[in-house]
Amino acid sequence: MNTGQRSRAGLPFRAGLPLNTGLPWTVLRLHRAALIVWGVFLLAALGTLVWEVEITADAVRERISACAGTGGLCRLRAAIDYGGTISWVSTLVYYSFFAVAAFAAGALVGRELENGTAELAWTQSVSPTRWLAAKLAVPALLLVAGGTVFVLVFRWAWTANRDLMGDDWTFDDVFAARGPALVAYGLCGLGVGALAGVVVRRSLPAVAVACGAMYLVNHNLEVHREDLWPKVGDGVRPESHYWPMHLVETGIVLGVAVVATGVAFWALRRRTG
Repeated sequence: MNTGQRSRAGLPFRAGLPLNTGLPWTVLRLHRAALIVWGVFLLAALGTLVWEVEITADAVRERISACAGTGGLCRLRAAIDYGGTISWVSTLVYYSFFAVAAFAAGALVGRELENGTAELAWTQSVSPTRWLAAKLAVPALLLVAGGTVFVLVFRWAWTANRDLMGDDWTFDDVFAARGPALVAYGLCGLGVGALAGVVVRRSLPAVAVACGAMYLVNHNLEVHREDLWPKVGDGVRPESHYWPMHLVETGIVLGVAVVATGVAFWALRRRTG
């Protein structure tokens, strides 16, 4: 293809690669809408956390002070306005790995294999392995960067007003959002979604397979989380066990992510010869 010709995506090619710095730029161009949605969602979550700590916490304490003599229910409702909102934010970000899996399986990989766009790229001196690597590298970097920022801000919000937060650190969303497991789940969704897209090669069925697989991974880890680190005696598990349990789960999730990604590359090479 000569310089000035265009691919089906409307991007000019030169020597087999799109102009404007190549494959990573192409991924950003083709999926900019999804990336913008992710950015807006993350900024909204971070903004909510900051608002709760800097604005809502003082207002809640004033309401609690006004509850004097009216019973514990009044104070409980006031505290829920703070802790409940922070918990909901962590829940939405935590379970966003389902959206990541769906995006990777459907839009990122499955749709391009289904409609032949991937094969067109491979005819332009872009190997299937390089194509998939570029597809995964850009969202992986954004997931790591965005997830890391969220974890740091969430930890700050969690500790800033502990008297207004619940004491149960084992809640699924809070457990993940306070450490690297949140990022690990996002990367796992990306890897599992890519594998589903490569194997199924049809966008909608691949989305269903990817989301189902992520549900099984997440559900089983949540159910067996207490088994990830031995208890001391039969009493309530101390919060000092948080990091051992969290890091073990993070390692398992990252292991699944690595295996799924590796199998996706192997399956793609096997299909393309």
